[in-house]
Amino acid sequence: MIEILFLLLPVAAASGWWLSRRDLRAKCDEVGATHPDFLRGLNYLLEEQPDKAIDLFLKLAEVNGETVETHLALGSLFRRRGEVDRAIRIHQNLVARNNLSAERRGYALFELGQDYMCAGLLDRAEVLFQELVELDLHRKRALHALRDIYQRERDWVKCLEVAERLNPMTEQPMAVEIAHYHCELAEDARRKQDPETARRQLLLAQKVDPNGVRAAMLEGHAALEDGDPQRAVTLFLRVADRGSAYVAEILPSLIDALRRSGRDEVPELLGDLARRHPSSPLILSLAEVLEQARGAETALDLLTEYLSRHADLAVLERLLDRLVEGAERDEKSRHRLRVALDVTRHLLARHPVYQCEQCGFQARSLHWQCPSCKSWGTVLPVQPESILR
Repeated sequence: MIEILFLLLPVAAASGWWLSRRDLRAKCDEVGATHPDFLRGLNYLLEEQPDKAIDLFLKLAEVNGETVETHLALGSLFRRRGEVDRAIRIHQNLVARNNLSAERRGYALFELGQDYMCAGLLDRAEVLFQELVELDLHRKRALHALRDIYQRERDWVKCLEVAERLNPMTEQPMAVEIAHYHCELAEDARRKQDPETARRQLLLAQKVDPNGVRAAMLEGHAALEDGDPQRAVTLFLRVADRGSAYVAEILPSLIDALRRSGRDEVPELLGDLARRHPSSPLILSLAEVLEQARGAETALDLLTEYLSRHADLAVLERLLDRLVEGAERDEKSRHRLRVALDVTRHLLARHPVYQCEQCGFQARSLHWQCPSCKSWGTVLPVQPESILR
């Protein structure tokens, strides 16, 4: 409870925690910091009795109306500590008071909505944030909170509605987020066997964000499923030109589309992509194609040449695996290679495949929306490190 006392004392001494920058010393008398109930409340906090402390602080709010900011901050503090039920109790008490100004009631409503979100009561939080939007109080923050709720509920139609309202208020356009919402709706439509709606949503996504890769990628997969491999090839190559980081994501489908369309320049095309956008999956796919078409030695040369320029565990694992297979007659060399292979696989299992460039979140699979910071399109494949010579 020392943490609460440490944070509460300056808050109790100044309304400026939320609204003002006035002198702290002058504000101390206004908030009643020497009132007996306030001092007893602090003692309860020190004695690990927060519920009794809350009762006294709520009583103090009736004695002195200037303590509103103190209670807002105290409720926020309880929420950050994970004591959401106590935060709700404090903020509900403030919302119920009739003598609050519109601005202060708006703060209390917003904080109560945040409490409900932390408690998982999304329907209650939604009602409060909608009320703030209608009252034009903390409108931007309330719209952001509503968008968070709808994203959690995967209600992409409402996400679009809120994003369109937020777009004029933000410093950076929300084209990326809006395009991803259309892509989510397109994927939902494909799952429901509604290709026309899916196609329309993808067109809207590309109209909003012409350089986005996800819509072109989804359109390529749809073309392949619909039996148009040539169009799929065109779309997948467009993805490679727009976003080299996502080349690995379309490789299996690109190779499938090339083979279905009867094109025999698969090694040459993959080789060109590998020179422009080197990555583990691309090199491994090219090595597999070369091994089938030109033999194991050609594939080994490719892997070795690539590793001379890039520190890449996935490619090293493939090279060692092939060397182990080729060392059947020399048991001692085979054992050494297998030990190296096991160590490489152990390190590779702990190595992230994707990382959010916004917050650093690491993952083994692609997320279009970062699970940590909730940003869209920021989780990218981890690129191999270059070896300087």
